[in-house]
Amino acid sequence: MGSHDQFLQQYQQQQGQSHFRLQQMSTVNPSFRDQGIKSLQAPPSAPDPFGLLGLLSVVRMSDPDLTSLALGIDLTTLGLNLNSSKNLHKTFGSLWSDECAKGDPEFIVPQCYYAKQTPSLHRGYFSKFNLDTLFYIFYSMPKDEAQLHTANELYDRGWFYHREARIWMTRVPSVGPLVKASTYERGSYHCFEPNIWEMTTKNNFVLHYEALEKRPALHQH
Repeated sequence: MGSHDQFLQQYQQQQGQSHFRLQQMSTVNPSFRDQGIKSLQAPPSAPDPFGLLGLLSVVRMSDPDLTSLALGIDLTTLGLNLNSSKNLHKTFGSLWSDECAKGDPEFIVPQCYYAKQTPSLHRGYFSKFNLDTLFYIFYSMPKDEAQLHTANELYDRGWFYHREARIWMTRVPSVGPLVKASTYERGSYHCFEPNIWEMTTKNNFVLHYEALEKRPALHQH
């Protein structure tokens, strides 16, 4: 019994000391206890809308805007029959329209589009074009029959195509070559530059005949 009384006395002394310490802390800092009470009584912060708690508002469907954004729109409310075997795009007008599409628009095709066969190119058509038009047809219609007719017309007008320089050239009128051999000649030439779309002149230019393109062969219609 003596040991039990001794243990009980020591426990009561420890409780008195802890109570005394709490009284000292409250006297030194009186707001300590109030802050603790306020922290317990503070309202909980709003949940993160992008976290797991934010999904509750989507699951509960309390916000119609958020629900339509997350889950989409029921297409049947727009007048679409999802069980139909026909194409829906022919009857669906617009998201902002309550009426169905009325079908294909009415239009009239001009009679010129009903031509069974387009007229074939004729060599005489290109003889009426000026040089700018001929150069435009040649450079804008590659691998086309019109390009061959244009090249043929340019050769008829004294022009020749340089394969390496990729330009059309012609001799300067009334100025003959300074040197003329079997494989080349040297003189002054007018050149059409497609990069700047201008006519330039090359003086004292050596023109090798093997670098010139031959006249194209045209099909007889």
